[in-house]
Amino acid sequence: MDKSEEKSEKVTCQDHSREHDIVVLHEKKYICDICQETFTSESNMIIHREAMHNEKKDFACDKCEKKFVKQSTSLTHQKLMHKDRENYVCNKCEKKFENKSTLLKHEKIFHEIFKNYFCDNCAKRFDNKHSVLLHIKTVHDGHKDFACDKCEHKFGQKSSLFKHIKIVHEGRKDFACDLCERKFGTKADLLKHQKIIHENRKDYSCDKCLKKFGERGTLIQHQKIVHEGRKDYICDKCGKKFGYKRQLLLHQKTVHEGRKDYACDKCEKKFTQKGNFLTHRKTVHEDRKDFACQLCEKKYVDKSQLNRHQKTVHEGRKDYACDNCEKKFGFKQTLLVHQKEVHQGRKDYTCNRCEKTFRRKSLLLLHQQIVHEGPKDFSCDKCEMKFGIKSYLIRHQNTFHDGFKNYACAKCEKKFGQKAHLLLHQKAVHEGRKDYVCEKCEKRFGFKSNLFTHQRAIHDCRKDDA
Repeated sequence: MDKSEEKSEKVTCQDHSREHDIVVLHEKKYICDICQETFTSESNMIIHREAMHNEKKDFACDKCEKKFVKQSTSLTHQKLMHKDRENYVCNKCEKKFENKSTLLKHEKIFHEIFKNYFCDNCAKRFDNKHSVLLHIKTVHDGHKDFACDKCEHKFGQKSSLFKHIKIVHEGRKDFACDLCERKFGTKADLLKHQKIIHENRKDYSCDKCLKKFGERGTLIQHQKIVHEGRKDYICDKCGKKFGYKRQLLLHQKTVHEGRKDYACDKCEKKFTQKGNFLTHRKTVHEDRKDFACQLCEKKYVDKSQLNRHQKTVHEGRKDYACDNCEKKFGFKQTLLVHQKEVHQGRKDYTCNRCEKTFRRKSLLLLHQQIVHEGPKDFSCDKCEMKFGIKSYLIRHQNTFHDGFKNYACAKCEKKFGQKAHLLLHQKAVHEGRKDYVCEKCEKRFGFKSNLFTHQRAIHDCRKDDA
């Protein structure tokens, strides 16, 4: 620019009463002679001089020590630095941004340039028309044109079929974890394994219990099955219901088909599940327990058993609560057994020698061993009864000979010598339950003894008369 086009003016600083040289350009721009910054008006240049070079900053942030010349600058600073920094929301995908420029850049890149094709059914966006048409055809219309010739599985895309054949039928697992010995068929499964197992990332917490999950889908499944009690998978052969599809398939394979596909090569034992087979081989034949508790040095076969031990024993967690009473349990299986035995009154295990029923298989085996098979070394000195366990003898003497009745019914004044008799009384008398059905006339009884009396008196008599 020609220097002849420049001219010099004298400007008086009102606050500090000193003069400065200001260069005015032909475009009417004012230049600060200290830092050479240009301004469109004289007033803006004076404010700049006072603020930047005379350090006059009257507007201070009330949350930090920073000061500003203009009040608007101070408010912008507070808005960006100290308030919710994501005030700008995209109206197409609801993503939030710190400032408007970033929002505009996002809209231009993601909603104007890329992914112009979206599905009308689920609003999922795609890069090209072919992808959205393929998505609608396979996901919403259910077209699966590619069938596996080795099983009945069908797929919507040819690539999915090839992946299925490679992983399921060829058994290929090309993605190995560098932290443990596990291998996976897909890279996505490997990354998921590393995140959840080795990084111990479980970002999804259940709001009804303290359990955490590595995937959102697993959390939703947990809430649906554990807390809502849903069992959506029904066996078409026996009507039994299951919460997980894999449980249904395992049930059908083992119970109805009788399959045990995993045989131990060191003994004759066979297993229905591969995990049980590997655990058997590792513990029985290799005597391995690789997972030790750091708090008590107890060792376990797999990590899940160790985690369960630490959670219930050392942390004292009981995540499974009974919805019929206030009792809580550390294991889901214990909760199910409690509900079956206490609230449902089920005794699924019957002795084939005396027809006595038991809640658990272990109690049935103990009964058979003591009552029918083993020696009875404990004799009652008041009658001829003999027992295999001393506690049975003491209970017999207290109940029958000494007349002890320590279990009183809270609804009536009746007392009982055994807790089991009290529970049976409450169930049959006060709840009105009649769980014992005569198979000949379908008459129902609250006590098994009444059923036997009925069968002997009515049906046996009829046979004799006939």
